[in-house]
Amino acid sequence: MSLRQMEYFVAVVEESSFTRAAERLYVTQPALSHQIKVLERTVGGDLLERLPRGVLLTPMGRAFLPHAERSVRSAAQARRAARAAAGAEGGELHIATVHSVAVGVLPEAFAHWRRTHPGVSLVLHEYASVDALEDQVERGTADLAVGPLPVGWAGPVVPVGEEEIVLVVPFDDPLAGRSSVGLHELADRPWVRCAMEPVVGGRPFLDGVCEAAGFTPRTAVWTEHTSTAVRMAAAGVGVSMAPTHLARGAVGEDCAVLGVDPPWLRSLGVFSRVPLTGAAAAFTQLLGTLPTAGIRRPRPGEPSPERPYADCGAPPSVVR
Repeated sequence: MSLRQMEYFVAVVEESSFTRAAERLYVTQPALSHQIKVLERTVGGDLLERLPRGVLLTPMGRAFLPHAERSVRSAAQARRAARAAAGAEGGELHIATVHSVAVGVLPEAFAHWRRTHPGVSLVLHEYASVDALEDQVERGTADLAVGPLPVGWAGPVVPVGEEEIVLVVPFDDPLAGRSSVGLHELADRPWVRCAMEPVVGGRPFLDGVCEAAGFTPRTAVWTEHTSTAVRMAAAGVGVSMAPTHLARGAVGEDCAVLGVDPPWLRSLGVFSRVPLTGAAAAFTQLLGTLPTAGIRRPRPGEPSPERPYADCGAPPSVVR
């Protein structure tokens, strides 16, 4: 089987149509259909069920698809890496991350990159959860990821610092004048929670730390995005938690930011399926040295976190 055949197969699946896939690939539909049939003969069975209006994956097709996607994306990564390593015009670096890091950490790094590497374009892929981020990087969607450090990752992982998770309350809240609070002081408060909330040991982070503090959090609203939760908290709907770089950006929008005592910290880093070379290595170095808002660097003599924790027995001061 050839890479081209796998590219054709992936395109048909993504478009759910031979006609649209052929248009996208700039080939004739008979040529596309012929290559798919050759591929099916090679693997020994039908990969697609042809319907009057579209196509469906057969059981063989479902098993074959993730491997074909990985091959196609790895080939695209190889082309991008070669061009980016050479500094070629039109080279691209694909970076994956979660929404809060995209909003709070990456803008400064991207702006600096554009000034120093104008020939290599950046393409950002945003995901709603850490699990989705890791899954897509494993599938080869991006050249590297920036986010919470993965646990048990087989490829290279480069820590770049930490982000602090803080609490957001309205500016006129009785606690607003303080720099930090103990979690037990919020036992009677409603909470605005987000689908992007970190998961520790298979359960939402807030549930675990509140239980350790002796209470169960009372959820007033669930939101999809952290930025929405921050605005809800500012309006007085309830207390919200957010990375400091996202929450600090909302200060002035009728809200106050409180640290937690002891602080909640989450390690951030760069990770990839393959060795970081060329533009990927250069961007990683930039992120590790640029004084970027939202990334806390260890102070001189201060021990760095060894890794993010993944079970509820971990100290509540560290969040995965």
